[in-house]
Amino acid sequence: MDLLSMRWRETVFAHWPVDPAVVRPHLPDRLSVATYDGTAWLGVVAFDMVDIRPRGAPLGLSFPEVNLRTYVEPSDGGERGVYFFTLEAADTLGVLAARMGYRLPYHHATMAVHSRDDAIEFQSYRPASRDAPAAHFDATYRPLGEPSSPESGSLTEFLVENYRFYTDEWPIVVGVIDHDPWPIQDVDVEIRANTLFDACGFDHPDGEPLVHYAKEIDVTAEPPTILR
Repeated sequence: MDLLSMRWRETVFAHWPVDPAVVRPHLPDRLSVATYDGTAWLGVVAFDMVDIRPRGAPLGLSFPEVNLRTYVEPSDGGERGVYFFTLEAADTLGVLAARMGYRLPYHHATMAVHSRDDAIEFQSYRPASRDAPAAHFDATYRPLGEPSSPESGSLTEFLVENYRFYTDEWPIVVGVIDHDPWPIQDVDVEIRANTLFDACGFDHPDGEPLVHYAKEIDVTAEPPTILR
């Protein structure tokens, strides 16, 4: 049974290839690095979440989010999923609910999303606190071409088609989501600031990221469960 429904809009994926050894020390023991052709990936994903509502609720919340993530598998076997190092969101209530309900490392940030001349401007800033350093993300992205579903077995599918996430709480919490395949487009991205890697204890990967874009998608989320 679904717990939540929502719509994700103006999503940009920016992924950097890294050696699995870079990621492994940052994961809990029960999770292993998931790789594509032997390469691990660190991704920054920014989007606008709209009409997030519990099952049966007449009204929902709407706010932007940006997260830093990688891809993992349970060490004793299981489905690939997302592991979040941080999630920044612009709604205090949403942050508290996600922290309590799903044990996710959400932080409140000041954020803005604007559409101008067929481009999306996305800005996020989280000031330093006793629990975490400051984090800043500032980018403009302009979608190109027509949308299409990722090809089965492709790197794009590996990076965007993930339908569960794992936390580092003990016991490990598993969240499962569902949606149609992502309507992926090419995208031109200018990243002016990105300190999410530093804030999570990583050196910023070298080189330009591999980027993708999706206009919007409807998503449902199941209640959290425990990794057995």
